[in-house]
Amino acid sequence: MDLGLKGKIALVTGASSGIGRVAILKFSEEGAKVVIHRHTNKNLVDDLIKEIKTDYLVVEGDVTNENDVKRFFKESIEKFGQIDIVVANAGVANSKDTPINEMELERFEKVLAVNLKGAWLTAREFFRNLKKSNQKSASLIFTASTSGIFGEEGWSEYAASKAALTGLVLTLKNEIIRIIPNGRVNAVAPGWTWTPMTEEFRKNKNAVIEALETHSLRRIANAEDVAKQIVILSSEEASGYITGQILRIDGGMEGRVIWQVSEINLENI
Repeated sequence: MDLGLKGKIALVTGASSGIGRVAILKFSEEGAKVVIHRHTNKNLVDDLIKEIKTDYLVVEGDVTNENDVKRFFKESIEKFGQIDIVVANAGVANSKDTPINEMELERFEKVLAVNLKGAWLTAREFFRNLKKSNQKSASLIFTASTSGIFGEEGWSEYAASKAALTGLVLTLKNEIIRIIPNGRVNAVAPGWTWTPMTEEFRKNKNAVIEALETHSLRRIANAEDVAKQIVILSSEEASGYITGQILRIDGGMEGRVIWQVSEINLENI
């Protein structure tokens, strides 16, 4: 099926590695021109552009900085004239599980700044540029998480930042159509996914087994599993009537294992 993305302009934040990197490659394979956003990781982007098959632009900036976001959108418009698709993918997570009573405010604020404020600033600048354009359609996709659906013990700040994206999706789906008639807003919510962000988790065999106990498909996703769905959601041909949705990409996840067998006392039943 032709997704109708040839010649479209797709901007992906946090595109130097993981899901963002693969999304850029998938968009390029479909014929879209791509804007590769990075904050750090210059070497990773240098490697990425060697694989891109279409016209591209590399932009830099901190998604939590309003002026940086304005600048890299401006650079993108100057290069390509418009932006059809934005994937607000930039995100961070702490590798150490920490209950809320032990968590420092600094950690909470850092994660919320990137995962929520950064996504909000990215969406706002996209909408502001759409207001100036003559486009009839556009697609905004957030990278959320099953942590925002099921919660994530030890990572309350991450779960909160991702749950908040649901509120953005449900609100912005109705705001974008005030700007352009066929604008759509959705999110993907990956479960456990092998990316550089989950390398520490991968080293913990017991944690991996515990996670897989909740998965129908009994495997952890890879970045391509998620990136493919991002590209499909962005397509008017494939997903033109889909908006306001949080697409779970989690292998049939049922939730979270809370207690180990050894922690359950049958006498208390």
